[in-house]
Amino acid sequence: MIDWEEIAGAGDEDKLKNAKLWLFQENIRLENERKELEASREKFLNERVRFRRELEELNRCTVQERKRLKEESLFFEKKLAILQDGFRQLEEDRKTLEQQKKALSRVRIQNSNQEELLISEDTVRRLFAGINNSLALRKRYRDLIKIFHPDNLFGDEELVQMINKEYLRRKEEL
Repeated sequence: MIDWEEIAGAGDEDKLKNAKLWLFQENIRLENERKELEASREKFLNERVRFRRELEELNRCTVQERKRLKEESLFFEKKLAILQDGFRQLEEDRKTLEQQKKALSRVRIQNSNQEELLISEDTVRRLFAGINNSLALRKRYRDLIKIFHPDNLFGDEELVQMINKEYLRRKEEL
């Protein structure tokens, strides 16, 4: 550190010039450092603004992605519920069909003395009981044809004809 009182009191012109030169150089150095500091500060502020924008964009994307995932999850749950309901209905139809098959088997066993099996229209109507839409009607019809087709073990041509008649009658009603 320079003692200015000593230099001013000594009256030495060279020391005074050297002190002034040092002071001038120091002012220049400080001014350059201030400019560099201002440039660094401006750069830092610009980076901060850019990072903030990037963060906002990422947050917006995250929110949109969460919404999409939530919608997909709800859609999946609805699909799953529909499938579970469909499987439940299929299981009920299968059980009903098994019961009807057992009932028909019992009737066949009872008439095992080679008499022709006479099936009433009422029995055929019971095979289609509980059907209230065309999709269920068509499914029941297909299942019954698969079971009672004449080429099958429990097949019966007369029964298939009656099933066909009942199917056509119900199809017209729906």
